[in-house]
Amino acid sequence: MPRFAANLSMMFTDVPFLDRFARAAAAGFEAVEFLFPYDHPPEVVAEKLNSAGLTQALFNMPPGDWAAGERGMAAIPGREQEFRDNVATAITYARALGCKTLHAMSGLTEGLDRAACEATFVENFRYAADALAPHGITLLVEPINSRNMPGYFIAHQLDAIALIERVARPNVALQLDLYHAQIMDGDLTKLIEKLAGRFAHVQIASVPERHEPDEGELNYPHLYAVLDRVGYKGWIGCEYNPRAATEAGLGWFASYKAR
Repeated sequence: MPRFAANLSMMFTDVPFLDRFARAAAAGFEAVEFLFPYDHPPEVVAEKLNSAGLTQALFNMPPGDWAAGERGMAAIPGREQEFRDNVATAITYARALGCKTLHAMSGLTEGLDRAACEATFVENFRYAADALAPHGITLLVEPINSRNMPGYFIAHQLDAIALIERVARPNVALQLDLYHAQIMDGDLTKLIEKLAGRFAHVQIASVPERHEPDEGELNYPHLYAVLDRVGYKGWIGCEYNPRAATEAGLGWFASYKAR
């Protein structure tokens, strides 16, 4: 049976970030994910999470200057020390929130030497994985589609798997966003079956508009059944842009709460 985590960077955005935890719990979610918590002290975020009775399913390591257009640095040569500093910051937040999965964004690498970017990625991920391992934290790689994020380092699921194999650390896994995967790879039933055991977090949204998972070209109830069949037990993050008010679009979620 699928277990859903509200994405607080995209849902309940009519209220400030720290007020979204209570809203998610009131809507029936048992877990949350978000992009970045770093505008607030870790203990403040933890208090909101815990007072709402929620589990922290996932968040991202610091991505660099997001407002200036940076989208991570794991694969960008010359940013290695900054990446290592960000690992330490993320661990502080993960420990405060009890979070066991972190996503490190790779960066926009168009125009850079591909071999150098891959080597940088492998070494950075080895460093981060080794730093996270004593805390029981898994490090995730997420391919992002080239329509939403042109120039991003990884766009295809199997390219991410090849890099994970080069990193060769047991606590590195795939973050399988079915929205991105449909746009770039398709054939999702067979893809999920092929990737079974390689992904540690799943995200959803409708395709092509990235709204609630009750419209568009994907049959999500079927895909949830496929995830169950391959033995996936983790959280499914709702990384979508609500069509209107978040609660107004949660009809799809009601049937899963009732089970």
